[in-house]
Amino acid sequence: MADHLEASVTLPSDPASVSAARTYVVTTLAEWGLPPDTEAADTIRLIVSELTTNAVQHTLGQSPTFTVDLELDRDEHLRIGVTDSHPRFPKRLPAAVQQDNGRGLVIIRWLTAECGGKLRVRPTREGGKTVSIELPWTAAAEPVPAAGQQEP
Repeated sequence: MADHLEASVTLPSDPASVSAARTYVVTTLAEWGLPPDTEAADTIRLIVSELTTNAVQHTLGQSPTFTVDLELDRDEHLRIGVTDSHPRFPKRLPAAVQQDNGRGLVIIRWLTAECGGKLRVRPTREGGKTVSIELPWTAAAEPVPAAGQQEP
């Protein structure tokens, strides 16, 4: 495999784009060697859902698009970043038990840490921000057993 792989997609800040971003990431990572039926792929799918949902919901119409960037360095580190043009950085909000939202950043931070990764938020030169995660590359992850099957 190459020492460095990159891929990127820019989508409209629309709820339908969350699914498109998720599909793009999982398809790209499968091409890079991460089967879509692994726990790692499931975790990445959830992280991408949360990152892109935040980009759509919390830019308050001030970012007409968002961009998802993928980078794989030396088969060791995977970075996924979501960039929008809204200048406000995400904040961890206290979430009430009855609340249906407000936990996205907490979920992203927890899943990323659970995988041995890091979460970063950085400003862009254009005045927006990139929320990114870096994870160890887990191309050798075991497939998730089918429903009703036990692991060996």
